[in-house]
Amino acid sequence: MGMGMGAINELGALGYSAPTISHDYVRLGDGAREGQRAVLASEVPVALVYNGRPHAVMMCTPADFEDFAYGFTITENISSAGEIRRVDVVKYAKGVELQIEVPAERADSLTNRGRAIVGRTGCGLCGVEVIDEALREPTLVRSTLVVTRDALWRASESLGGQQPLNEGTNAIHAAAWAAPDGSLRVVREDVGRHNALDKVIGALLRAGTDPSAGFLFVTSRASYELIQKAAVANVPLLAAVSRPTALAVQLADEAGITLVGLLRGRTANVYTHVERIAV
Repeated sequence: MGMGMGAINELGALGYSAPTISHDYVRLGDGAREGQRAVLASEVPVALVYNGRPHAVMMCTPADFEDFAYGFTITENISSAGEIRRVDVVKYAKGVELQIEVPAERADSLTNRGRAIVGRTGCGLCGVEVIDEALREPTLVRSTLVVTRDALWRASESLGGQQPLNEGTNAIHAAAWAAPDGSLRVVREDVGRHNALDKVIGALLRAGTDPSAGFLFVTSRASYELIQKAAVANVPLLAAVSRPTALAVQLADEAGITLVGLLRGRTANVYTHVERIAV
């Protein structure tokens, strides 16, 4: 009991400032018990506040907050990158507030979005009450990008070595943006797969990089929310290590996105717009 309480206190003291923490635990076996120590993924409530008005609270890995603010704002169709005037990261004892300044008309429109204030870890809907808002018509992607199978293999083989947070925890998703040759240029990690993707897109836009010039790779299943976010960012190809949902395939087909699933090593399934993969 003493060890457990000490670990809880450590989590309270450090969990909001470090992406991972060490934690003592007891491993039970047949007739045996052994004290061990593991690295755990931290998650912290992050409030997104637009022009002083709270909009949503997401559970995130405490890292890359500015990237997340930009990516979330853009992929949720709240405002464009050029309209974001300021992002302030304000840390409190139990969480983080992202204070984002956008044009007044953009902030005013949020009052009619029907979004609840609290979302679960990396939640895609996070309290959206209107079905039409959740299943919004996907943006049509316009890109001439074509990639080879070798580019997909290169991205798949490289991502594992660029996930330092997940290396110790085995509990954190990653999203990456790759150049056409498959070399990974931006990698972000988060306990939420949607958060990780938002961070990548935000990082690209903050750096002035055109997302349509490459493709996205995620360590999760390919859900429809990820397709929607990729479409808003005009990314023509989304690859995932797991299978897609049926709705993700439908939306990818409608949006003109090449959807690749089960990308592991040197094998993959292409579900939509295979013409973007060079023979």
